[in-house]
Amino acid sequence: MGDDHSAARPLRADARRNRERVLQVAQEALASDGLTISFDEIARRAGVGVGTVYRHFPTKEALVEAVLLGRIEGFVADARALSTAEDAGRAFFGWFARVVEQAAPNQALCDMLDAGSGMSLPPGSTLAGDLAAALARLLARAQRVGAVRADLAAQDVHDLLRGCLAAERRALARGGAVRMAEIVCEGMRARTSAPPAAF
Repeated sequence: MGDDHSAARPLRADARRNRERVLQVAQEALASDGLTISFDEIARRAGVGVGTVYRHFPTKEALVEAVLLGRIEGFVADARALSTAEDAGRAFFGWFARVVEQAAPNQALCDMLDAGSGMSLPPGSTLAGDLAAALARLLARAQRVGAVRADLAAQDVHDLLRGCLAAERRALARGGAVRMAEIVCEGMRARTSAPPAAF
């Protein structure tokens, strides 16, 4: 009989260490270099052969998923947890600012959050829809209490998030002050008085 349970066996200690090392290096490499990083370069930085990387992660997509999808799942879980917060405005703006703060230093995470990056999710994944739905719920609650402009759609907020991440990355690269999230959040707030007349 064949060994039908081999896939369920735990990794040997050395194989487990190699996998963890590859994941650690891949996370650092993806953060600094984005999705263009190669398997060969990740293997070199991890001090292992490229075959070791392929043994644990048969495709680049599989490696990227292992590193990044958990981060995005965390954003979704955070948004869902905040969807019943007493202060809906604070929940919305706090979530937006935290996503920017955590994602901006990570080029690959920014790439994955950017709908135009061409980076696909695993077949059957509902993560993109889950993120959109969680964001839409936070936005709707904040708009109902008058904390966020009523003319903003969830897609507008997604676009603002993408633009904010790009601007924050540029600021980080030149060593400037990182405050784009603060500026964007201020622009999304509902106006409490009429704007000044245009000249």
